[in-house]
Amino acid sequence: MQLSDSHAHVYSEQFKPDQDDMLLRAFEAGVRTIFMPNIDHTSIDAMLEVEAKYPSQCFAQMGLHPCHVTRNFEKELYEVETWLSRRPFAAVGECGIDLYWDKTLLAEQQEALRIQVDLAKKYNLPLVLHTREAFREAADIIAAAQDGTLRGVFHCFSGTRQEAEEVIRLGFKLGIGGVATFKNGGLDKVLPGLELEHLLLETDCPYLAPIPYRGKRNEPAYLPFVAHRVAEIMGKDPEEVAEVTTRNTLALFGEVGK
Repeated sequence: MQLSDSHAHVYSEQFKPDQDDMLLRAFEAGVRTIFMPNIDHTSIDAMLEVEAKYPSQCFAQMGLHPCHVTRNFEKELYEVETWLSRRPFAAVGECGIDLYWDKTLLAEQQEALRIQVDLAKKYNLPLVLHTREAFREAADIIAAAQDGTLRGVFHCFSGTRQEAEEVIRLGFKLGIGGVATFKNGGLDKVLPGLELEHLLLETDCPYLAPIPYRGKRNEPAYLPFVAHRVAEIMGKDPEEVAEVTTRNTLALFGEVGK
C-alpha cells in the first residue's frame, strides 16, 4: 500500500526526540510523501529543515494558521509572502478560520484568509484550509473568491454530507483523517456514495490519532488505519483507496512528490 499524508506537522516539537525514527516508521508503513503545512513564522525553520533532510518525501507549504492570527497579523503575512516569492512551496496554508477557541478575532481571521486566498491566486497554488467550528465562515470566503482558478482541500473535514457536497461544488477536496475511525466521528454517514476522487488522506499529526491510538501522539505511520477505515465505510478495497487518494494528493500539490 502506497500512501500520501496530505497534512502532517512532522516538524513539531513533539517529534524532536525521535523525528528520524518516526519518519522511518512512516516510510516503512508505505507513506511515501508527506506534506507539511506551516503554522506561523516560528515554525518555518523547523519545517524547512525536515524538507532539506528528506527532499524526496517531505514537502513544505507556506501560510498562517488561523489560531495564530493576532491583531498585527499583517506582519506575519508579509513574511508568508516573502517566502512564497523566494522559492517553491506545495500550497498556501494552513490557513482558514477557527472559532473553537476564540471568536474575538473573527474579523482578523477573515481578512487573513482573504489575503491568503489572493496569494494562492497570485502564485497559482492550492489552499490548505482549517475550518474548525467555522465551516460557513470559511466556505463563504472561498465561494466569493472562486473564479475557476482556486483549488485546495478542506483539511480535517468532519462536517455534514451537505457541507461535503458544497466543498466538492467549490472545486475543493475533503481531507479525511483520524476522525473517520472514531465511533461518533460522523463520517460513516458522509462518505458512502462519494467518489474517491474528492478525497485526500491525512493524519494532522501529532494530533487526532486514529483508533487504536486515539489519545496518543499521532504520526504518519498510522495513516493505513485511516485508509482501511475509509475503505470499510465506502465499501472499497483499501488498495484502491490508497492509490486514488495518493494520486489526488500529488495532483493537487503539483505532483512534487513524483
